[in-house]
Order: sequence, then structure tokens, then C-alpha cells
Amino acid sequence: MAAHSDISSANTSGADAPGAPVDPPDSAATSAGAPVHASEPPWWRRHLQRYAYAGMVVALVFLLLSLTPSLLPRGPLFQGVVSGGSAALGYCLGVFFTWLVRFMISRDEPWRSAGRVAWLVLAASAVVGTSLMLVWFASWQSEIRDLMGVDHLSWSAYPTIAVVGLIVFFLLMSLGQGFGFAVRWCVRQLNKVAPPRISAVIGAGVVVVLTVFILNGVIVNYSMQALNASFAAANDETKADSSPPTSSLRSGGPGSLVSWDSLGREGRVFISKGPDVEALTRFNGVPATEPIRVYAGLESADSVREIAELAAEELVRTGGLERQVVAVGSSTGSGWLNKGTVDSLEYMYNGDTAIVSMQYSYLPSWLSFLVDKERARQAGRALFEAISERVQAIPEAQRPKLVVFGESLGSFAGESAFGSIPALAARTDGALFSGPTFNNTLWNDTTADRDAGSPQILPIYDNGSQVRFIADETDLDRPDAPWKQSRIVYLQHASDPIAWWSPRLILNEPDWLKETRGDDVLSSTRWIPFVSFLQVSADLAVSTGVPDGHGHNYLSAIPYAWAAILDPPGWDQAKTEALVPLLNRD
Repeated sequence: MAAHSDISSANTSGADAPGAPVDPPDSAATSAGAPVHASEPPWWRRHLQRYAYAGMVVALVFLLLSLTPSLLPRGPLFQGVVSGGSAALGYCLGVFFTWLVRFMISRDEPWRSAGRVAWLVLAASAVVGTSLMLVWFASWQSEIRDLMGVDHLSWSAYPTIAVVGLIVFFLLMSLGQGFGFAVRWCVRQLNKVAPPRISAVIGAGVVVVLTVFILNGVIVNYSMQALNASFAAANDETKADSSPPTSSLRSGGPGSLVSWDSLGREGRVFISKGPDVEALTRFNGVPATEPIRVYAGLESADSVREIAELAAEELVRTGGLERQVVAVGSSTGSGWLNKGTVDSLEYMYNGDTAIVSMQYSYLPSWLSFLVDKERARQAGRALFEAISERVQAIPEAQRPKLVVFGESLGSFAGESAFGSIPALAARTDGALFSGPTFNNTLWNDTTADRDAGSPQILPIYDNGSQVRFIADETDLDRPDAPWKQSRIVYLQHASDPIAWWSPRLILNEPDWLKETRGDDVLSSTRWIPFVSFLQVSADLAVSTGVPDGHGHNYLSAIPYAWAAILDPPGWDQAKTEALVPLLNRD
């Protein structure tokens, strides 16, 4: 955060600093020539002198705006963080632009500071404005919670928001004042050898460069080491319902090229779960085949490419290339796969499937998304290429259907082997990508090139001839036009912050907030510079904490999408409806 003092006048006393309240002269001063003894100001006046009035005005505006609607219901903790962070950002912007104006005007005499009345008016405005905004906050929170089937906030949420917001605000302000102190100290030293304005520019630049260096070179490096160590330990854990397979058709089982221990926690879950032959036979009414599941963990080989090659060799070992469908699933960072996506395929083909995936990171999806995207890209490309090479070696008439899928960061990884939608269609028999991220290249390209008049939240591309975007199963027939083979589906909710978060939200209004809102997004949601970015960033943390069909929770539409993509023999709408209750994500 910017300091409230004018850094070009670093030696100015605290009372003369821009934004600091000014105490009037002592009315009981002695006659001319006698010293004036100013009374000691009360503690609250001394504390206010640390803050710029203009900064606090903008901070209040940003605080009130932070209580406006966004994509998902927010609990008191995250709302407090958003409000505190928004107020601190507002203070920073208010102080910076005030300093910039004064710097450009270059006035010699000190600027008059806000007096007691101004501060009292600001305080009253804060009380009244915050009270009114909290009433609206409660109203839209109830509306969106009813829309998504989430419990209402309790009365204790509101004091929690206030306390958390104040703590976050003052923590950030303390960091900002520390940054400002460093700038002023640096400027004072430079003033000894350079003109004040040159000192101000150089001093601020030096502190910024040092801060970035420390953050990137020290804090980030050590933080990532600690996080990797922590998540690596979690990766070694085994969930209670995961046990080594006894079938040779599963990685980690008898004859496997991959050890059970090397699969990682999520890999062991993927291998352990899924419908067995009995469940598949009971559902389809005919004898089932035991499904094949292949997986290679981060510790199964030394590099991403070697892990992918090992997974492909496992697929060959298990006889996966002889099944009707080979599905290449790109996992999230820690190796997680949506079990509903996998199980749906096995039910639809009565077990005559082979599903293969791999792990490429210890980190959870959101963290991998921030720091490990390139590794996800490499993993997605390496795995598909390794599997495709082996499929293409089979005579065309005997080849299995080859499909790809992924969710969240897995959708980003799954796209990585293909440069365009036609290339994806030419090299596969179908694809299902759920909850795409703003970094998904193909998703971004098709959305940007969507047919005129179609909205960003559900675009139509090339009249739906190859790829379709859906929020639920009813959108699969949109548009009413021929749909070629192979078919590609993007499953995305209008309220999914992972799909709509982007740094561009800071200063650019997205189309999805210019156009008609989605069915589960309030019409009162508006784009606000800086604030909307903070709100959607907070929504990321609760994106899966809402029921299916909202946010980043994808399940019931998945079997409908697979049925439309593959049109399995003997499968119909009634079977899809019967399958949905049997599915779960984890």
C-alpha cells in the first residue's frame, strides 16, 4: 500500500503530511512573542494522523462496493477478507492519485489537511453506508442461497464479517505503511545527492524492485518448498476406502508395471473405486466385462514424459487397446478425477472400457493452476501422444474409440495436445471438458470466435457443427442443427468462478457481465473495477461448496453429455436418468 505522505517532501513533519488532521493553535496562547504551547491531542487524533483522509474516503467507497453481489454465496470469513482487502486497495488508490495530483501541481506551500468536521462526516457516512449495504448484502445473499439451495446466513455472520474485515484492513494497512516508510527513508537519503523529484522516482523504483525480488526470490521459493513438502506428505496418505487391487486389470495389482505405493493418494482412490462387474450387470441386465483402470503416479517414474509412457505401457499390458472405448483422462494437479465422469463411461459400455490417467503434481488444482500450468500442459500432451501412438498402430477397423476428458485444470491439460477444434475432432472420437479455466486455449478461441448473437456463458461456435457448450443436458440440442462426429462438449456453469476468473476483470468488463445473466447468476450482479476481481477471486475458494449444477460442481449433466458424444449401443434416455442417482464426484 502507498504511504500517505508526499514522498517528494519526505522531511515534512507528520502534522503537515497530506491527509493528516491539523490541530488548531492553542486559543490560550500568550501575547505576541511568547511561546505557544499546543495541548497534547487525544489518542484518536494521534492515530488518525497516520491515515490520509482522501485514502479513507476511497477505502469506504470500496468497502461498500465489496458488499455487492457476485457469482456465489459468500460466508462471513471470505466476505470479511474481500471487504478488508477491498478497503485497503481503495485506500491505496485514493492515496496514490492524491499524491500524483499534488506531485504534478508542484505547489510549494503545504496542503491543508482535513479537519475534525470532515472526519466526523466520514465516520457518520461509514456507519450509515455500511448499515444500509449490509441490509442489501443480507437480501442478495438470501436470494442467491435460495436459488442454489444453500442455507441462509445466521445473525453471527455479520459481526464476523466486521471483525475479519477490520483485521484484514489493518494488517494490509500496516504492510502498506511499512512499504511507505521504506520509500520515504530511501528518498531522504537520495535527497542528499539528487533533486527531490528525481529522488522520489528513483526511491520508489528501488523499493518496488527490492520488494518484488524479495517476494519472488525468497518468500515464493521458500513457500513453494514448504507447500510441496506438505502436499507430498499428503500424497503418501491412503484414504480408508482405498485398498490394493487384486485384479491384474488395475494398476498396482498383480503383474502391474506400476507399484501401488507410487500411485499417490488420488491415484489409489481412482484405482480402488468404480462399479464392479456385479453392479454393471445388475444395471444393464446383461453380463458385464470387468473395466480396466490404468494410472501412473508422480513417483512412478522420473519425468512427465516417462510417467506418460509408463501409463501407456500399462494400458497395453492390461489389454486396454482391445476394449470398445479408451478414455484418456487429464487429472487436476494432485491427480484427482471426477468419478462421475469415469463411472458413466463404464456403465454405458457395461465395463468394456479402458480408462487411463496420470499425476503430474503434488499441489491441489488451484495452486497448480497458479504456479504449475506448464507442467499440466506437458502432462496432457505427453499422455495423449503416448496413447494415440499405440491406438494408431492398430488396423483402423479394429481400433477402439479414443476419447479425452478433463475437469478444471484437467480440461486445460486435456486440450494441450491439440492446436484447434478441427485437430481435436480429427484425432479423437469425442471429448468432454468440464469447468474450463480462463487459460484454456481452445475454449478461449472458440468462445472469442463464437457466432454473432450467442452469449459468452453459452456460446455457439460454427452453428454447433463440432463443439457445443452446455450448462445442463437441455443445452445439448442447442442449436437445432446437425452435429458431426466426433463431438466435443464443454460443460460450464454461468456461476462457475473458475471459468470466468481472469486478471482482465481488474480493469475490463467481461461480456458475461454485459450480456443477460445466466440462470443461476443474480441480475443485480455488476462489474466494478478492482472490486469484481476481488469478489470472483474469493468465489474461487468456495466454488465447489455449492450443490450440483452451480459453481464448479459438475455431476448430473455428465452422463447426458457422454451419451450425446458417443451414442453407446443400446443406450437411451431412460438409462441416463436411472444412472444419475448412482454417480458421485469423489
